[in-house]
Amino acid sequence: MATLKFSGVHFRTILAILILKLVSSSSLPDQNSKPEKRVSLFVFGDSLFDPGNNNYINTTTAYQANFWPYGESFFRVPTGRFSDGWLIPDFISEFAKLPLIPAYLKPGIKDYSYGVNFASGGAGSLLESHQGFVVDLKTQLSYFKKVKKQLKHKLGGEKANALLSSAVYLFSIGSNDYLAPFTTGNSIFYRSFTKDQYVGMVIGNLTNVLQEIYKKGGRKFAFVNIPPLGCLPGTKTLNEKEKRDACFEEVMTLAKLHNRAISKLLPKLQSQLKAFHYSKHDIYTSISERLNNPSKYGFKEAKMACCGSGPNRANYSCGGMRGEKEFELCDNPKDYFFFDSSHPTQSVYKQLAELIWSGSSDITGPYNLKAFFQDI
Repeated sequence: MATLKFSGVHFRTILAILILKLVSSSSLPDQNSKPEKRVSLFVFGDSLFDPGNNNYINTTTAYQANFWPYGESFFRVPTGRFSDGWLIPDFISEFAKLPLIPAYLKPGIKDYSYGVNFASGGAGSLLESHQGFVVDLKTQLSYFKKVKKQLKHKLGGEKANALLSSAVYLFSIGSNDYLAPFTTGNSIFYRSFTKDQYVGMVIGNLTNVLQEIYKKGGRKFAFVNIPPLGCLPGTKTLNEKEKRDACFEEVMTLAKLHNRAISKLLPKLQSQLKAFHYSKHDIYTSISERLNNPSKYGFKEAKMACCGSGPNRANYSCGGMRGEKEFELCDNPKDYFFFDSSHPTQSVYKQLAELIWSGSSDITGPYNLKAFFQDI
């Protein structure tokens, strides 16, 4: 099995070189010719979008990805992203000709004029989801409110308000609310409600956050719905041993209930809130299509993870830092749909980001993000 060791000095040297290369090669807009209209990107959510915020909180390695081999395909060093390279917001930043949107909690981040990323791996809409180990959605909202104050102080009220009203607010939230009751061994809270009631609380908390951002000036909101969570390699292990090739149905039911609820919520908010615009990508369908027919989309393997241990590498042991030290790593992540037991590879994220950016209305609608950044 492959292993890799860094000394502290060697790691910092590599990281410094990497940062210089990224800054020099990024599509950073010309600082001497500021465009009349800049569309910023503010990101909220979970490990699907987290660029490394969990590196800077008091948590455990179960909620972090700041160790090898995470990041190996692009950054060559771990950044805290739960993949081998870029995530969806990174690709969206590139498509929108923005610099990579940084993690809010990363020390030294002071310029929010292009946006910032609040997402935290393991976070949910409910405070009870991985409570104490992640930055929940309500806390992410509180960080956004601080950013608004700093923008007003730096730019003045009029320019700050213009920036916030033209900005795009990108969300991936809810998955951990539906996974945590089964993966943490504590389902008492979840079992206190019917499935509809539980989903209603998740949607209710999300609604409150959207309304708060709207009050602060937000007008363009983008979402991915809940993926087919029961079909992740790690989630399949929740089945009885003889059924572990099948998707875990209770989580699938919750995902479908959530997706129906958010499909009703967003048009309702649009009718209630003046100039509220939304984009919703059906990531449930996009991922399902690739899991069911991987070769059509360029993947050789969609059941086994690239990195992990056990049957189908479904144990959450990638990197050997989560209690189980031994793990296997594939030779070419591009061949795989899953990088670890729960998270896709960079190649998958690129395909999904392209659909979110310019997909047709049957998969991303009523607007795609290209329209949000260039037209609306």
